[in-house]
Amino acid sequence: MDLGLKDKIIIVTGGAKGIGAAITTVLAQEGAIPVIIGRSGEDNLEQLSRIREAGGKGEHVVAELTDPAACKQAVEAVAAQHGRIDGLINNAGINDGIGLETGSYEAFMQSLHRNLVHYYLLAHHALPFLKSSKGAIVNITSKTAETGQGNTSAYAAANGGRNALTREWAVELLPFSIRVNAIVVAESWTPLYENWINTFEDKEAKLASIVERIPLEKRMTHPEEIAQMAVFLLSEKSSHTTGQLIHVDGGYVHLDRSLT
Repeated sequence: MDLGLKDKIIIVTGGAKGIGAAITTVLAQEGAIPVIIGRSGEDNLEQLSRIREAGGKGEHVVAELTDPAACKQAVEAVAAQHGRIDGLINNAGINDGIGLETGSYEAFMQSLHRNLVHYYLLAHHALPFLKSSKGAIVNITSKTAETGQGNTSAYAAANGGRNALTREWAVELLPFSIRVNAIVVAESWTPLYENWINTFEDKEAKLASIVERIPLEKRMTHPEEIAQMAVFLLSEKSSHTTGQLIHVDGGYVHLDRSLT
């Protein structure tokens, strides 16, 4: 299916690794020009090399997204280079384990900057260009906001904020035909997820216990499956879909636990 994204300029935060890398890969396959915004120029260039070797196009901007000024500068750099912005995928973040008992004010606020504040800032600064292009926004969020996880208060709060902002922006941006949707991720195998699994003494047993509870096919969600949905939501093929929190999780969050 041609999603009509050829030569569209799409910002993807954290687009060099994990789910972000899958998204930039699929965007390039659709003929779009993903612009990776991430803190590591080396990681950004490695992903761009993979995209270009496969015949796609892409660009990048190095930015530390926990710095509000860097968020503004990154969007300005994209707009200056390309003259337009057709879509934004907010994806960057990390489940950093800032809990209620073990956390602190400083750590909690730092986590919100790491996981939520830049979602707002990227959308805020990109908005004039998205109005011009009637672009779309996709926010990648986590099931932790709905299910809890334990010892991750800040990350859960950030994802609750991501979900709320998705609905709020969908309402605010209706007059400009800018659609805003979110993809809620549960159990997907990424480098960060692997790092978390490796913190357990018996990591194989822990992984097996998680996979056993995923209703559809008893397997992890592939990053590419999340990417395909994200790219679809950016496209004209989803032209009347806005304000939705879409779970790409094999039924993990909502299906009856007795099924597993």
